[in-house]
Amino acid sequence: MRKFLTSKSGFFSVIVLCFWIKTYIIYQVEFDLGVQNILQQFLLFFNPLNSALIFLGVALFAKGRKAGVWLLTIYTTLNALLYANVVFYRFNSDFITIPTLTQTSNFTSLGGSIADLVAWHDLFYLIDLILLVAFFVLTKAHWSTERLPIKKPLLVLASGAILFTVNLGLAEIDRPQLLKRTFDRNYIVKYLGAYNFMIYDAVQSFNSSKQRVLASSDDLTEVENYTKSKYAEPNPDYFGVAAGKNIIKIHLESFQSFLIDYKLNGEEVTPFINSLVHDSEQNFTYFDNFFHQTEQGKTADAELIMDNSLYGLPQGSAFVTKGNNTYQALPAILQQQQGYTNAVFHGDYKSFWNRDEIYKQFGIDEFYDASYYDMDDDKVIGYGLKDKPFFAESMPYLESLPQPFYAHMITLTHHHPYLIDDEDATIGPATTGDASVDRYFQTARYLDESLEQFFNDLKASGLYDDSVIFLYGDHYGVSTNHNRAMSELLGEEVTKLKSAELQRVPFLIKIPGIEGGGINHEYAGQMDVVPTLLHLLGIEARDYIQFGTDLFSEEHQDFVPFRNGDFMTERFSRVDGVYYDTQTKEVIEEPTEEMEELRENVMQELELSDRVLYGDLLRFYTPNQNWTPVDPKNYRYGQ
Repeated sequence: MRKFLTSKSGFFSVIVLCFWIKTYIIYQVEFDLGVQNILQQFLLFFNPLNSALIFLGVALFAKGRKAGVWLLTIYTTLNALLYANVVFYRFNSDFITIPTLTQTSNFTSLGGSIADLVAWHDLFYLIDLILLVAFFVLTKAHWSTERLPIKKPLLVLASGAILFTVNLGLAEIDRPQLLKRTFDRNYIVKYLGAYNFMIYDAVQSFNSSKQRVLASSDDLTEVENYTKSKYAEPNPDYFGVAAGKNIIKIHLESFQSFLIDYKLNGEEVTPFINSLVHDSEQNFTYFDNFFHQTEQGKTADAELIMDNSLYGLPQGSAFVTKGNNTYQALPAILQQQQGYTNAVFHGDYKSFWNRDEIYKQFGIDEFYDASYYDMDDDKVIGYGLKDKPFFAESMPYLESLPQPFYAHMITLTHHHPYLIDDEDATIGPATTGDASVDRYFQTARYLDESLEQFFNDLKASGLYDDSVIFLYGDHYGVSTNHNRAMSELLGEEVTKLKSAELQRVPFLIKIPGIEGGGINHEYAGQMDVVPTLLHLLGIEARDYIQFGTDLFSEEHQDFVPFRNGDFMTERFSRVDGVYYDTQTKEVIEEPTEEMEELRENVMQELELSDRVLYGDLLRFYTPNQNWTPVDPKNYRYGQ
């Protein structure tokens, strides 16, 4: 036994065993993969083995002690990738994809957020590597200097391939067409493992990159037929009511709807937003069943959806990977149809999320980024400029815009890890012991106060009454990794269904000429905003490729697809493959034909939207005879 352990084969066996055990432990400790039966648990335990044999087996082709160096190098690289996924998952509840790795321009702004995601127990993930290096140093003198017979490493690789085939076969029993019909990365990792997911993702990325080359105008036919068939006729009481009015769009960073009316220690967290919801004299309509529909792109996905009525991509951010696509975005439509000036205001630098490039494709005239603001240290925290100075310093720029204008204000302070200076905190933190969740309420209050200040400034400037003003949450702020803290704060267990329900984000809109407002219970999502705005301005949404429908239409399609293929409706919902009665919260054991048809419809909609982005299909589409394709060379941002 001792002779075996001090041999090259022995070291290989030890490192494979360490890899296998460590990966499985991390699966159990760090990831919520939704294991539901014994077969899934077995596959979770089993799948690291085939990855270990294939990846580490390559090192056995090296001669003598170089094999040990190769083994340690490969092991370290694989561990670094796994740990990167651990950190990424702690906030995003998702896994890193190749498109997200291309978003390197964002990394410089992520320092504080990443630091907050690193835990002290992560040091334990280094122990095995230290021990393996020591083991190699102590035993390498006993190794043969010769290369192993070629058949041995080939046998190892073949064994890994056979085990993967068995793994995939068992996975297909539990999840048929696993690699063809899933938009959920959790499934791939659960059934095939994190490392095989990386290979799958690489193949998907390669396939998506070649779709544009192979695309033609014929690929638009099914997309156009689908969107035209889904189109909802406008409500005549609303169509054109806001024509020629300014539009002020306020992006509430990481703001979830549960914050509205929430009291922390008896104190309202967002008293000003609450007043917009409940005071009819404010004339805001609040959609309390409005959901975000973002994926890995988070904020960038929300921007894409809210200006194009297209879904974000299943991997990465279209802002980065499809930044040079042709778009027929809301800003360009407004400019061409009604002479609007378009501007975005944001207290971060213009290259973040590739905004300075993709905004040109959207037809955005002005981009007031961080270079336009006072970025002194006392005014900056986390990702950029604090919200109060941001709104205050934006007012002169806003007032200078030729009217009518479409202005998009992007807030920042209420962003993970929810940092706030003591002098800015006017409500105490929660006391769950989960730091980012506890601070979440403090930055939400700060955002609320910032909005009240901004509304007062708008009224003083004369812009308030003559503008459509709407507020929306871009994506969740508290991920499923904080369910313990959230359960404590909400007073109920955060089940998978409850987690899906918590994906509600606010959508509030004030329309000049429409009084009273109130609470609208229609099930809706971010996809529905563009056609709604177009109809309010008297612009026919039917002409454009859009997957949402008018919120005020009697024909509004009130099902809300999520990027992973799940969906919510007023009567029933699908969450992580399970159907629920939306009202009673009970599991529906035998889905009806209607439910399965809606499931197929959701999958078709996601696939068609992906075709538009991957194939850059809008370059082949002319919405009407007055449309002029946006030329990005006509736009330049910066002072």
